[in-house]
Amino acid sequence: MAGGPQWRVGRGMALAMIDTIPPRGHYAQARLALTADGAYELAVGTVEFGNGSLTTHAQIAATALSARADAIRLRAADTDAVGHDTGAYGSTGIVVAGRATLDAAQKLASALLACAARLAGTTPERCRLTPEGVAVEGGRLLPLADLFRAAEATGMPLAAEGRADGSPRSIAFNVQGFSVAVNGETGEVRILKSVQAADAGRVMNPMQCRGQVEGGVAQALGAALFEDLLIGEDGAVVNPAFRHYHIPAFADVPRTQVLFADTYDRLGPFGAKSMSESPFNPVAPALGNAIRDATGVRLTATPFARDRVFSALAAACGGAGAHL
Repeated sequence: MAGGPQWRVGRGMALAMIDTIPPRGHYAQARLALTADGAYELAVGTVEFGNGSLTTHAQIAATALSARADAIRLRAADTDAVGHDTGAYGSTGIVVAGRATLDAAQKLASALLACAARLAGTTPERCRLTPEGVAVEGGRLLPLADLFRAAEATGMPLAAEGRADGSPRSIAFNVQGFSVAVNGETGEVRILKSVQAADAGRVMNPMQCRGQVEGGVAQALGAALFEDLLIGEDGAVVNPAFRHYHIPAFADVPRTQVLFADTYDRLGPFGAKSMSESPFNPVAPALGNAIRDATGVRLTATPFARDRVFSALAAACGGAGAHL
């Protein structure tokens, strides 16, 4: 019991799977070039939706080039700079577009090493990329700006293009768990604990990914507990304003503990998997399972609003009230 005899506690969990857009259904291109001051310009066709994908593109390029992230100058969502991109949807922003960025960065890294080897009279295997330039065996450092000038003099700028087509697809998994208390007299549902485990492959930016999971849970709780779009007989929306269409406020959202699985995906850049919509999917079934565990009543449609829970409990008690 929690807070009195009218409260019953239950636990529930659910597993969800999501895959990226079907093979051959998404195309991405990236272009990466060394600039005159020794920095890099990265152009990608994909767009930022607030989940930090552009930051991760810079991380991918910087890692492959042994550079600092602030040395990557990003030019995004501009098809004057790069070829057609079908868009950051279907969990493709990192897995598909990120692979295009990695492809371009790896090609440029090879070109930089080859250029440095020619200048130093050695082989690329004896050269190593650093944030400042290319280190040649024996202690010599060729600054990136010098490599830029040498390449320009030959009429062959140091630039590379990368592409990805989304085939084969990447698959991610998410598990949501809830502990809830249900008031048998009113139908109120209180969330006592929320935990989500996410299989995102190698998580390149844990802070951003954790925020994405927390946001996905918050959005899903709105759909699971509150949001109910009503359509009248005339086809018009009955509740078009937020006064009658409740979306979660800060006080409605519990703290969610986020756990990342230690996995690696051979398809994504550096082992990363998709995430985006994934955290949303298991929330409602996990909550429904927790309510069922607490009350013995199975709710089959969202939202699990107080009046619906009350009615379901009353029906289970033969209409004699919603007492457990």
